[in-house]
Amino acid sequence: MSQEPRTYSLFLCLFLSHGVASPTVPDSKQALLDLIQFQSSPMWTADLSHRVLAYLNSRNVAFTIPSLQAAMENHLEQRLYQPQKLLEDLRETDAQQFHTAMKYLLEDKKDRLELEDIVIDLGEIRKQALQSPGVNRSLFLITLERCFQVLNSLECVEILGRLLRGSSGSFLQPDITERLPRDLCKDAFKNLSAVFKELYDGTSAHSQRALYSWMTGILQTSSNTTDDSVSWVTAEDLWILGRYMVHLSFEEIMNISPIETARVGLHGATSTLLTHLPVLVRQIGLFISYDNATKQLDTVYDITPELAQALGLLVCFYNDLELLDAAMAQVLLHQMIKCSHLRGFQAGVQKLKANLLDIATENHTLNETLGSLSDAVVGLTQSQLESLSPEAVHSAISTLNQVSGWSKSQVVILSAKYLAHEKVLSLYSVSQMGVLLAGLGTQAFYGMDRRDLLHILRSTISLHVSDLSPAQQQGILSKMIEAGDTTSGVVEIQGAFFKEVSLFDLWKEPGFNATVLKEKELRRSQALFLYELLSKTTRRPAELLSTRQLVKGVTCSHIDAMSAESFLAHFQYFENNLSLLSPHQVNCLAWKYWDVSRSSMPPFLLAALPARYLASVPASRCVPFLISLGKSQLDSLVLDSHKKNLVLGKVQQCLNDSVADEYAVDIMGNLLCHLPAAIVHRGVSPGAWATALHGLRDCADLSPEQKAALRLRLLEQRGLPQNWTAETTKDLGPFLELFSGEELSSIATKFPHILQQTASKMAGTLPPQEFLWAVFESVRNSDEKRPSSEPISSCHGVAAPSSEDIFKLAEANACWAPEDLLCMEEDTFIRSVELLGAVRGFSWPQLMTLKEKAVQVWDMPSYWREQHIVSLGRIALALNESELEQLDLSSIDTVASLSQQTEWTPGQAKAILQGFLEDSGYRIQDLKSFHLVGLGATLCAVNITEISLIKISEFRVVVARIGTLLCSIQVLAEFKRKAEVVFGNPTEWSSSVLQELGTIAAGLTREELQMLDKDLMPYFQPSAIKCLPDEIFKELSAEQIAALGPENAAAVTPAQRRQLSMLQLQSLQRALDGAKTRSWLDAPPSARPIRTPSSRSLPGERASLLPRPPPLPPSLSLCPPCWGWGGKVPKIQDGISDSHWRFCLHRKIQSLYKLSFHLQGALACLPPAGSNAQARVVSGGHASPFSAQGAWRQRPLRSAGDPYPDPEPQRGQGDPGALKFKMHQEEE
Repeated sequence: MSQEPRTYSLFLCLFLSHGVASPTVPDSKQALLDLIQFQSSPMWTADLSHRVLAYLNSRNVAFTIPSLQAAMENHLEQRLYQPQKLLEDLRETDAQQFHTAMKYLLEDKKDRLELEDIVIDLGEIRKQALQSPGVNRSLFLITLERCFQVLNSLECVEILGRLLRGSSGSFLQPDITERLPRDLCKDAFKNLSAVFKELYDGTSAHSQRALYSWMTGILQTSSNTTDDSVSWVTAEDLWILGRYMVHLSFEEIMNISPIETARVGLHGATSTLLTHLPVLVRQIGLFISYDNATKQLDTVYDITPELAQALGLLVCFYNDLELLDAAMAQVLLHQMIKCSHLRGFQAGVQKLKANLLDIATENHTLNETLGSLSDAVVGLTQSQLESLSPEAVHSAISTLNQVSGWSKSQVVILSAKYLAHEKVLSLYSVSQMGVLLAGLGTQAFYGMDRRDLLHILRSTISLHVSDLSPAQQQGILSKMIEAGDTTSGVVEIQGAFFKEVSLFDLWKEPGFNATVLKEKELRRSQALFLYELLSKTTRRPAELLSTRQLVKGVTCSHIDAMSAESFLAHFQYFENNLSLLSPHQVNCLAWKYWDVSRSSMPPFLLAALPARYLASVPASRCVPFLISLGKSQLDSLVLDSHKKNLVLGKVQQCLNDSVADEYAVDIMGNLLCHLPAAIVHRGVSPGAWATALHGLRDCADLSPEQKAALRLRLLEQRGLPQNWTAETTKDLGPFLELFSGEELSSIATKFPHILQQTASKMAGTLPPQEFLWAVFESVRNSDEKRPSSEPISSCHGVAAPSSEDIFKLAEANACWAPEDLLCMEEDTFIRSVELLGAVRGFSWPQLMTLKEKAVQVWDMPSYWREQHIVSLGRIALALNESELEQLDLSSIDTVASLSQQTEWTPGQAKAILQGFLEDSGYRIQDLKSFHLVGLGATLCAVNITEISLIKISEFRVVVARIGTLLCSIQVLAEFKRKAEVVFGNPTEWSSSVLQELGTIAAGLTREELQMLDKDLMPYFQPSAIKCLPDEIFKELSAEQIAALGPENAAAVTPAQRRQLSMLQLQSLQRALDGAKTRSWLDAPPSARPIRTPSSRSLPGERASLLPRPPPLPPSLSLCPPCWGWGGKVPKIQDGISDSHWRFCLHRKIQSLYKLSFHLQGALACLPPAGSNAQARVVSGGHASPFSAQGAWRQRPLRSAGDPYPDPEPQRGQGDPGALKFKMHQEEE
């Protein structure tokens, strides 16, 4: 046992009924709870350990401190991985023991118990127990069963609250209300109701209804009302119900006493109740609100500012517009700011705002009323905003700069108006712009004083820097670094903006330390450079790793260099930031952990090792394996589909091909999304299905087979959609896209709002076509048909889309026929053009129709201004080259908006690039860094002969941005040549440089690629691997391919793969499988090209390479000795020609390389390390794999009780070594 005090994560110790019970200590059932009980009285110090033992012995619990530790670890681990037994234990405790456990769960003390060299951190234990899958459920159930009989109700409600918040609502199934107490004291009831309200959004509709019934049952019981004609509902009841009041029936609402209605505030109400209560308000002519005693009661009989304020969210449904005057419309608009909180009613809210906006501006100009229209100003069209005077915008800036929801075109117009009044761009004027900052041109940012920009980055306006385009951000960076003094500029940049700083500028910055980096986000190339830099000046890895972002820069060599103690001490930093690590880094961590401490290895890391290592997980370790893997993202951890299937096969084996209960669902975590279709359909037990369904709704990438199985299971359990209730439809909302159009038609008819609200939550995705058609039909059928008023003969009788339709439909707008879009009213097009431009599903005919509509509304493209162009989105793709040439592209911001589209043809991209150069008057050599960034994908259309004209000083600061472009290989090759001027010869590139270059690295020649050290291969970006030409990629050596790492190996295209030899394919499989590259033999001379004797190439020069020998005629016979394994290579002086000598040397190298693979195949077939068989083979009995240096080294001995034995190499498809050895035998 270690002499150093150790803290054990004994997650459950304070909750266990049996304390530290173990087979060897039969009388210790109460031990741990007794420890806690003892600790609560005296001050706990190390010198009390003997008194503790005496105390425990007096309770007939006899053991030593070491045996206490062993027994505690054993028992607590069992309960951690078998939470059902924890529930049984807690059920068997007596009242005193249960009281002790629950009280400690309730407290927030951070106590530590110390017994000689054992340190038990009870505060950390409590924290982790509440986050452990399964444990939380056991604690929740036992709290419902026993807590209210042992502790007071307020304490039990607090415990329930903690447990429920940790479950994200999954524990609140409809049947849970049967276990909730109905005799709670008033305060406990209020507190528990508050927890239910907090978890409302994560609770199913059926559970919401059940909880509402439980809450109202208690409220009705406590009501003194005896008259059935008078509602039991009081103002306080409505406050307690909160959002659950939406389940009140209309009849119950109508029976509410006017006095109670006058007292309640409805700021949290939504849905049905909100649509009915305005009727009640109009009937009684009385509505008063109070807000936490901050407003006095008042009685009003007509619509006034006070009533508007009292309406709360009801103002979002106000429909008595006939008698409103302009002043009252402005008051209501101001109150409607809160309407953005409503879900599913935004189309109606926008329509009401538009109507109120019309009333508010009657008999007044927009210039006069602009500052009093609240956030309704986002409903103003482009033409209305263009009519504003600069003075009006300047006067209303304090309102305009806070409004959310502005479109890009609106921001452009308002910013231009504001700056037209300011004349000179100053620090003060920019600081007043708020959300309108994004409308400031890139050139304007670049023209600002450097000191003003520094002040902006230090002020609150910097919060809006993230809204700027990459070109605008580069404009700011260019100015800040332009003077050459980067010290103050770069360090001041915070957050995600820092990712725009170039690697070249980081090289020049001397002021970096770990503290400075804490508030910055890093690209991987930045992190690679900075970690290497800072690790040379600090001996404390924790100082660097604690910054979080720097973990991206830890290389395998850094990990390998850590001692076992250092690695284990710092592993938490990697585990806590797993999402920031690359698959290659995770693979390196897994191998390091396997080597130094496999007995304590987090099981999820096994998935990063070759697939055969999964066989080392015994059945006894299945639960920790599932828990650990379920907390990670399998798609990011395992990229190879074949290997992923093997991992999932192990998961199925651990589950015994079924999900038995809710605990199994808890334990699986994210693995639930990877359940095979057969288990989804038949393998999930009825008792676990509700919990599983709650988890499945968050799975974004279910396979077609999984979706089909899920649909069948839902149909079997819930019946046909035509028979569903509203609650069922809401609960199954995330799964509606699985059903056919015919099945969804009844939903579209019965519950159109639910269907539309479900569709609105799918923003950013592309749902199936049948689902979109159902949404489309639900909108078309629920709205009044209005024939088009367009003066086009073909539009007669056509029900053209309205602004409200377009807003509701979102991606379902792709279902409009081209003729419907053409018949759209001009005002509708103007108000909706940006929504239409964001639809990804539009076909080419639809885009062409919308372009034609734009020409109708705005005239020919030559008349379009920046605000028109930026609002088009994908519609701009329909512009042909001639039309693109007509556009005014003098502003890089206009071009940047066009370059956001990635579907341009080469001809269109060329037209945009040439249009910018001609309209702006710039030449290629005049382009600034922000121009290069703004051009985006259109930069790929540049003539390759002109790339050399780009200034190095501008190119070097945007290399990372250019490295994201998928240009032709010819263009990438030219950019690579420019990169050599910045970063030197490719043979001198570091991992950070290769990562910075991105796709530019695909421009390497075959000779340069072969010269790269294999250790650099993981630092290619996957996009660069995909861009490598097939004939170039095949020139990589087998060793280089094996070193690609899992992520880059997964990026290899089928076309590239078809060019590879069998040996290279095996190397690729090793990389995909996560094999240890450093176990390979040292590369023989042929593995990398031979350089000339010159010690170092000059900048711009390429190293001289040994050419590939040409094929020889069959009749030609050369130096027979060089073919054999042991033959000497003849010298040139021996009388053979130079070319023959080179060929002979080449064949000698090939022979040696082939021998290395024979040896590797043989090594793969050796018995596992440490076995007797291998001890007989290896001299001295030391069984070890090859190290990176090609020497034997001893594998660390496994500790006793190692849960992961060495995996037996399988002689099947899962064992690359065996396959490799077999292949060489066949060759021989």
